Amino acid sequence: MGLDIRFPIGLMFSLIGAVMVVYGLMTGSNKELYERSLDININLWWGLVLLVFGVLMFLGAQRGAKPDEKK
Repeated sequence: MGLDIRFPIGLMFSLIGAVMVVYGLMTGSNKELYERSLDININLWWGLVLLVFGVLMFLGAQRGAKPDEKK
């Protein structure tokens, strides 16, 4: 059972965060879209938060992975 739960969680959050960042960058000039959020590009900022969290989870899983011990 060598699967660390942080690998799939990190991958999922990284992918969702990357999609949200790209969407936020593509729609950043649309003032009408972000009027409800006080003109804050919420897709960009939350995408960055999710991307950073996903990368940290993925790096934590890599760091916590122990090499197979040979007998």
